[in-house]
Amino acid sequence: MFPAVRAATESSEELGPVSENQKFVYDFTEGNKDLKDLLGGKGANLAEMTNLGLPVPPGFTITTEACKVYLDSGEEPAALRDEVSAHLEALEQRMGKKLGQADDPLLVSVRSGAKFSMPGMMDTVLNIGLSDKSVQGLVKQSGDERFAWDSYRRLIQMFGKTVLGVDGDLFEEALEKAKATKKVTVDTELEAADLKKLVTAFKKIVKREADRDFPQDAREQMDLAIKAVFHSWNGDRAKLYRRQERIPHDLGTAVNVCSMVFGNLGPDSGTGVAFTRDPASGYQGVYGDYLQNAQGEDVVAGIRNTVPLAELEQIDKKSYDQLMQIMETLENHYKDLCDIEFTIERGQLWMLQTRVGKRTAGAAFRIATQLVDQGLIDEAEALQRVTGAQLAQLMFPRFDEDAKVQRVGRGIAASPGAAVGKAVFDSYTAVKWSRSGEKVILIRRETNPDDLDGMIASEGILTSRGGKTSHAAVVARGMGKTCVCGAEELEVDTKRRRMTVPGGHVVEEGDVISIDGSSGKVYLGEVPVVPSPVVEYFEGRMHAGADDADELVAAVHRIMAFADRKRRLRVRANADNAEDALRARRFGAQGIGLCRTEHMFLGDRRELVERLILADHDEEREKSLKDLLPLQKKDFVELFEAMDGLPVTVRLLDPPLHEFLPDITELSVRVALAESRQEPHENELRLLQAVHRLHEQNPMLGLRGVRLGLVIPGLFTMQVRAIAEAAAARKAAKGDPRAEIMIPLVGTVQELEIVRDEADRVIAEVEAATGTQLKLSIGTMIELPRAALTAGQIAEAAEFFSFGTNDLTQTVWGFSRDDVEASFFTAYLEKGIFGVSPFETIDRDGVGSLVELAAKAGRATRPDLKLGVCGEHGGDPESVHFFHEVGLDYVSCSPFRIPVARLEAGRAASRSKGSDHR
Repeated sequence: MFPAVRAATESSEELGPVSENQKFVYDFTEGNKDLKDLLGGKGANLAEMTNLGLPVPPGFTITTEACKVYLDSGEEPAALRDEVSAHLEALEQRMGKKLGQADDPLLVSVRSGAKFSMPGMMDTVLNIGLSDKSVQGLVKQSGDERFAWDSYRRLIQMFGKTVLGVDGDLFEEALEKAKATKKVTVDTELEAADLKKLVTAFKKIVKREADRDFPQDAREQMDLAIKAVFHSWNGDRAKLYRRQERIPHDLGTAVNVCSMVFGNLGPDSGTGVAFTRDPASGYQGVYGDYLQNAQGEDVVAGIRNTVPLAELEQIDKKSYDQLMQIMETLENHYKDLCDIEFTIERGQLWMLQTRVGKRTAGAAFRIATQLVDQGLIDEAEALQRVTGAQLAQLMFPRFDEDAKVQRVGRGIAASPGAAVGKAVFDSYTAVKWSRSGEKVILIRRETNPDDLDGMIASEGILTSRGGKTSHAAVVARGMGKTCVCGAEELEVDTKRRRMTVPGGHVVEEGDVISIDGSSGKVYLGEVPVVPSPVVEYFEGRMHAGADDADELVAAVHRIMAFADRKRRLRVRANADNAEDALRARRFGAQGIGLCRTEHMFLGDRRELVERLILADHDEEREKSLKDLLPLQKKDFVELFEAMDGLPVTVRLLDPPLHEFLPDITELSVRVALAESRQEPHENELRLLQAVHRLHEQNPMLGLRGVRLGLVIPGLFTMQVRAIAEAAAARKAAKGDPRAEIMIPLVGTVQELEIVRDEADRVIAEVEAATGTQLKLSIGTMIELPRAALTAGQIAEAAEFFSFGTNDLTQTVWGFSRDDVEASFFTAYLEKGIFGVSPFETIDRDGVGSLVELAAKAGRATRPDLKLGVCGEHGGDPESVHFFHEVGLDYVSCSPFRIPVARLEAGRAASRSKGSDHR
């Protein structure tokens, strides 16, 4: 039993500090869809459907504020019990029966419902109000003894696991034993007498495991279930899911108490999940699953295979037609894909939930453009319906359909993507192997919320049961994971850790398989991949046409056009050579925001750099610099040609010089061996001495950046001359070079002034020698806290700032990125210290505050100061929104991330209140 729930069973005191007149319970008739913060998504949407006159079973919602009080104090708000009693009494009057009464019992469900959808992560209890006495009343009320006892055993099973903390496998084992005794394979074949025995067995399990009897008082059942739902907000799987989806931890969950309607009353009853459009593709049509004679949990659990929703038309034409009309009403009302849960009770349709449905990346883009064409939303809203993360998913490679493959099965294409990995059959192994660097595919008969950590760790999920609305499918789509469900021809044996495929071949744990979430196909071995059509589109190799891939490209093209029209932020590339620059330009880059010149010094030029470092005299150093100059000039000529007409920000040499020298251990061994063999080693010895001389305990905080330019005469001068001469050569060739020179690691304006004076002198010399007027702007990277704090002074000597957020994050946090990410970041993420790595998404409160402060101070000194960012945060969706908010002019990122940055810049500019399609 949960500690908080156990305490509640031992004390009837109801305490909790809250403000007077605070309302904690709302009837479904009182709320609306805009109250998600207070009523949670489920409660707000139940209220909205009630307001629309749709058939919603009566009920009420306990607010997220009540949950917060309970989680903060461990006790319910003092007023909550009385409010619940008042609403329960009103519900009983409306229904004409009382909760748990013996002759004609009112039964209710208690369901969680947070602001953002968290499928299966928190708790639900159905059939509350059943007891040894009221089950007899339900027999009379329904005229179906089997149904009544089946409902009772479901209550004990769910209540025992959810509220009292009993191991759910114990109930499953008892159920399997009952089926084996009866010699049946599915629970619907158990008769009333079998279910009575199962109820007795379940109650014994509760008594033994929870050290208490299953409660016979209906109000006690409901109160304990409400507390359990509150408590489930902080359950391990809920916290893990929130970290994965970046949902705030302080929202709390609402609790919905709803009068029960039953889908397990026979063949004229059933339950289902429906989508107004296909959540996998986005196409309009009849999508969903239906299960006769079942309760809702049976559908999402995937333990019984459903029939397609379209078959409901033959099963129950009246309910089908009514459902189709309601689906149209809801989609037009919400102006989006709606995910609907419904139950049919003896021919009467009831709506149990609706929400804006999770969808795949491709579906998101298709649906957004479809809704624009239908006039339901405008371009600005369309941009809020897609994300940069979804666009990145569409850019991942896909399987090569022309490759020789061995297909062994096919299931339902639940969430697209091409996933390859070693087969594993439980979440523990998936996590363990993933942490060891292995790529894995999680294989289960069906998943449940306890599999979440394994699903996160896996490249993809494969199940032999379930459909597009099963737990595996819904969660995988939300996470952007590849998923194939309902591959019935595959026999999954989790105990023996193997899967048997048609033909008798056995896939053992550790064998490599490939799954295609776009087609549902399953292959043995590793299938080769090819570029996605979206990448081919950005590369200019594909255009919109008629087939499925081209329709997706057309949708992406339109959304990107929307984004480019809306955005204020320009998007540049981090590129160090002409090849990367040209690719970036094809991807939509509007210039280069960071050219790292140190990358030009590697390869066959390393020897020249070694000579520069080893130079003992000015003549040797000048000779090395003279030899490097034409090579640097050639680099820049090619870069300016590739980016003609667009700005190119060139960062002068930044890293410690020892990075260009051999490894100290390797070099020491070479010298020692040469000495032992009495071989010539004068050059190696000299090199070793230089390495020792330049060795630093913390080189990232040592001799690098602007400090190099000040300590090694002529180094920055050579680079500035190469840039200026390349620009002049490009102008002579009728080009339009727009070079910008960036001084790295400046901490004080005096450093920048000294380098700038020398740079201005060199540029003037080149202008005089070539007869060309060059407009080369000079600026600096803001990557040290002191630079950010003195930005007003530094702006006196800088025409632009580029925020180097990688180094700024390291110096603000005191983190060495290369070390801490591998050593303790995993623990920090698991403990909730980080919601996400500060190197992945900018730390708004710390690093972001310095960026904002420096931007304001810099522009106060120089109003026309150009502001950009060139750290990896420039391509991170969340960070792009921050840079838009603080007024930067551009972001710069790797070529592959340029489309994502363009899209997010457009979304940031067009963001409207109330748009949150998490």
